[in-house]
Amino acid sequence: MCGIVGAVAERNIANILLEGLKRLEYRGYDSAGLTIIRDGQLHRERQVGKVQALVDAVASSPDTFNGHIGIAHTRWATHGEPAQRNAHPHVSGKIAVVHNGIVENYAELKEELLAKGYEFTSQTDTEVVAHLIHDAYKQSSDLMEAVRTITPLLHGAFALGIVHVDSPDELIAVRLGSPLVIGVGIGENFIASDQLALLPVTNRFMYLEEGDIAKITRDDIQVYADGIEVNRKINEIDAKQYNADKGEFKHYMLKEIYEQPDAVARTLDMALESTETAHSYQLRDDFLQRHETQLSNIRHVQVIACGTSYHAGLVAKYWFENLIRIPCSVEVASEFRYRNPVVVDNSLVICISQSGETADTLSALREIQKHSPTGLVSLALCNVPTSSLVRETDIFLPTLAGPEIGVASTKAFTTQLAALMLLVLKTGVTQSCIDDERLYTLLENLHKLPNQLHASLNLDASIKAMSESFEDKKSCLFLGRGLQFPIALEGALKLKEISYIHAEGYAAGELKHGPLALVDKDMPIVVLAPKDSMFDKLKANMQEVHARHGELFVFASEESKMVAEDRLHVVYIPDVCETLAPIVYSVPVQLLSYHVAVMRGTDVDQPRNLAKSVTVE
Repeated sequence: MCGIVGAVAERNIANILLEGLKRLEYRGYDSAGLTIIRDGQLHRERQVGKVQALVDAVASSPDTFNGHIGIAHTRWATHGEPAQRNAHPHVSGKIAVVHNGIVENYAELKEELLAKGYEFTSQTDTEVVAHLIHDAYKQSSDLMEAVRTITPLLHGAFALGIVHVDSPDELIAVRLGSPLVIGVGIGENFIASDQLALLPVTNRFMYLEEGDIAKITRDDIQVYADGIEVNRKINEIDAKQYNADKGEFKHYMLKEIYEQPDAVARTLDMALESTETAHSYQLRDDFLQRHETQLSNIRHVQVIACGTSYHAGLVAKYWFENLIRIPCSVEVASEFRYRNPVVVDNSLVICISQSGETADTLSALREIQKHSPTGLVSLALCNVPTSSLVRETDIFLPTLAGPEIGVASTKAFTTQLAALMLLVLKTGVTQSCIDDERLYTLLENLHKLPNQLHASLNLDASIKAMSESFEDKKSCLFLGRGLQFPIALEGALKLKEISYIHAEGYAAGELKHGPLALVDKDMPIVVLAPKDSMFDKLKANMQEVHARHGELFVFASEESKMVAEDRLHVVYIPDVCETLAPIVYSVPVQLLSYHVAVMRGTDVDQPRNLAKSVTVE
């Protein structure tokens, strides 16, 4: 959610901080601010709204904000309304602090500080941190020691960036439950909550581990774990892979929808290769090769995820159980971690997260690892190879989507599905529980997927025309059966995320168990209708809606031969094999949501109240 940027350098760092904040806008925020030390003083500017408001304010006083050390922040409100007084950085005396995450026990700490005479000007938990450091600094006059002293007092998950006027060449960073990286330069160093913020100034990064505290100067980086200095590896990344601009597209979301054929092709290429035998394609020998022993012992799969990633897990459940007969459970991470769950022996725990920093998913994984069931294997399905989730799991299965800036996930979702299918097939081959004919048929159809995704994008104009019927609607239902049920859930999530229309996804067979009461002439019903084993039953469900004057908007396979009629609109989706249809049918529901949102004038890429990377509960 919130974003941190900090810098200590020989050059003026104001523009570095501001550019870093711009590159973190995708995370979601409601205010922005920065503090720079100059001439023995803290100079602070904070603005509610977009980063551009902060840029304009700083530009009006360029000399004031010409300094060599500073911190900056984009805030997403948790404690206290979006307001200038609640925006970061927060100051106590000569100390300034930026903070991602939540301090759960801030109320008790605040009472203690009030008793000591501290005054509070904000409603935030972050101001507590600033005053605690200020109080501890009185005892040691050493900023690093003061931060070490107060960190154990803070309960929750957080990342901190701290500067002090009396230490004008020293930037302190703390990482506990919220991501933080150090950017390594020459005669300058940086911190950020996402390496993307720092790519204009460096491509070398040091990833802080859980509990690390770092002291950063222009020429040195010291990292401490439990009070002992440790070495953290410097990783060099290819900045081109993280380059993201809208190009010819109006929004990042539309660009990322159109990137799906290539993103899925990249993901499949890590596992598929052509052959000269009777079968055209096979799994590459090196795909997850060193994990074959672990996969061969798996008897149960537990998927943990949130939001869109959870929907990907629901599709994977069908695949694991139907294709290779391994039982699979799928749970929302925020619920799983608190209900004292039972994870059986020889389980593969799949944690799905686009960012690899999703707080609930990471916490659920750590809770499972504490109990260490026999034969436990953990796997990260993630788009960011340097993330916390990847570092804390046994197996990393990448989704090669490239950077995804739009808050509403699109290409991350379809690449997750592609990677999950590859995992199912690899597990089936390793355990000899998938027959050759089915395997080679699926591999052949996987190879066709990018072209089928291209064909579905060619329906954009028809879907845009269909979306006009949704512009003034207040509520909507999405229906699917079998493998399409999770896509109905995903379609409803997309529509509500970016258009602010209330939408719900249902298994179509559940209509008569409640949702049918909502159906009337003003209720649009979106139906996912491939010609599959559930098609005849789905048609009966559609008749239930039609008989009650509901208006149906159907994405149907060409093979279904459905015919449009009054209050029944049909867009024909290219034929695709039943097992892989969820991947192809994801595209039209994404396009529908996008066009409805544009017509309603909402902020498509940064919808209100939401963030790309959810790093707090």
